[in-house]
Amino acid sequence: MSLKPHCIFHRGTGPIIAAAVHNGHQTRKSLERHLAISENEQLREEDPMTGEWAQIAKTQIIGMRSRFEVDLNRPREKAVYVTPADAWDMDVWLAPPDDAMIAASLREYDEFYADVEQLLCEMLLDYPRLVIYDLHSYNHRRGGPDGPLADPETNPEVNIGTGTMDRQYWSPVVDRLISDLRDYDFHGRNLDVRENVKFQGGHFGKWVHDTFPERVCAIAIEFKKFFMDEWNGEPDPEEVESVFHALQSTLPGVLETLEAM
Repeated sequence: MSLKPHCIFHRGTGPIIAAAVHNGHQTRKSLERHLAISENEQLREEDPMTGEWAQIAKTQIIGMRSRFEVDLNRPREKAVYVTPADAWDMDVWLAPPDDAMIAASLREYDEFYADVEQLLCEMLLDYPRLVIYDLHSYNHRRGGPDGPLADPETNPEVNIGTGTMDRQYWSPVVDRLISDLRDYDFHGRNLDVRENVKFQGGHFGKWVHDTFPERVCAIAIEFKKFFMDEWNGEPDPEEVESVFHALQSTLPGVLETLEAM
């Protein structure tokens, strides 16, 4: 199987972008023989399905390589996991990556951020402000496939991370997204959507807000992996589709609010 590009950029119309930077699962062949973790362990810490959800927007940024090759949501100096402490105490490597391996991964990292900057600069010529749906997912069965579920009090179904932005400035957009996502009829109930409970957003959002203050809003949207079995990697197609439609339902309100700013 040929290796896919490390990231796919698709430019469409409209001021809303969907990003899935942890969607990828492939790694360079030159890295694979050095990995100590299994493919299932690797997949468990990735964000499968976020690339599918990114199709809600006409402009998409979709990562194709595993975060174990390079983590696009961390600062550059932490983007390659070198020690177990960098990766949830997991033994990622049979031996630590050498300088050449790290340099090759960081070239991908630099290319990604250069490409994102070019994309956003081009889009800002057409739109006064942009919103990025920064899509992620997180595990909630750390105790094993038959272990207890994580406490729902501290593990909402959807965590909205806004810790990297000027929250007051972007409050109309963020509040509208949260409200519309909570109001969506999800199998006859409402999703548990809360802000900054589990995560506050990562480096990707911080970079966006530092680089384009008051022009681009990156909202980190983390779905608990209730839509799949996080231990065997099997998705529930109905739940995956339901999450897609829930996200899609927020687009009209976010667009209306963005245009009114």
